[in-house]
Amino acid sequence: MSEKKKLTVVELFAGAGGLALGLEKADFKKTLITDNDAHSINTLKLNRPNWNIENKDVQLFSKEGIKKYLNSSEEVTLLSGGYPCQSFSYAGRKLGLEDVRGTLFYDFAKILSEIKPKMFLAENVKGLVSHDGGKTLKIMIKVFENAGYNVVYQVLNSWDYNVAQKRMRVFIIGVRNDIHKKIGSDFVFPKPSNKKPVLKDVLKNVPESPHSPYNEKKINIFKLVPAGGCWRDLPEEIAKEYMGKSYYLGGGKTGIARKLSWNEPSLTILCSPAQKQTERCHPDEIRPLTIRESARIQGFPDNWKFTGSVSQQYKQIGNAVPINLAYAVGKQIKKYLLKLK
Repeated sequence: MSEKKKLTVVELFAGAGGLALGLEKADFKKTLITDNDAHSINTLKLNRPNWNIENKDVQLFSKEGIKKYLNSSEEVTLLSGGYPCQSFSYAGRKLGLEDVRGTLFYDFAKILSEIKPKMFLAENVKGLVSHDGGKTLKIMIKVFENAGYNVVYQVLNSWDYNVAQKRMRVFIIGVRNDIHKKIGSDFVFPKPSNKKPVLKDVLKNVPESPHSPYNEKKINIFKLVPAGGCWRDLPEEIAKEYMGKSYYLGGGKTGIARKLSWNEPSLTILCSPAQKQTERCHPDEIRPLTIRESARIQGFPDNWKFTGSVSQQYKQIGNAVPINLAYAVGKQIKKYLLKLK
């Protein structure tokens, strides 16, 4: 049996498939992929009808067991997914599963304990590292360690991995203790790529697709902002009126009235492209990025179709892991496992 066939993955919280596509590119075969969002599931089924896809809440899997949904009796190589980071209660002192009951992390950890894959990959927002002074991440790591895994984590910027986008995410990687002992070294995250693409590198000949239009007021604002600029480039009185109270808070806020530049990577692609605090205007045209432009920046191929309304498609794209970033991490996991004798 080839090594490629041995690389299997169960993915939870799959969304529209960014992480899944990156892992597929790194030769991981889907044993099961799941999400509870109907539009994301429809997107996955439309593009990969051969995958074993389940539209179920992860809490049901953790309650009734997930093994019966797997299409193979082989050992699972990898459990992956980006579980939502809800607030945690710190009343417990054991730092075990009981301390996180009621959160979706609990369900991820319970499924991990059930199927005992060789490794796991958990992706989350950068803020998880500092959430509640680091206590949240500490609890997660302790739970993973109690489940029998050696755990490392690192914040990665997608721009460092051949993605034309600045997007900071934390990746938590666990290696089952027996595997870690056999290999004799910790997992090491991939080194940054030499490729640092910018918008002009990826937004060439993009297929036409819809976008959420700006209202007349916003159009008039963006006419005054140069490519790469933001509200700071507006005349003072106009900036004060547009910013409101935010104008007097000082510092940061460069996402307001932000126009992208061809010569820079995109800011983080979000679920809604036209909210005032996180605007992403096209470098030349007075409009947000289209569905296909947003998907290109995330690394989705042009033939990857999204289902649902325009707003639902934006949400699926904004929630996705950039494919090349997922590929870089997946390739490094594969490289690590090849050390097994």
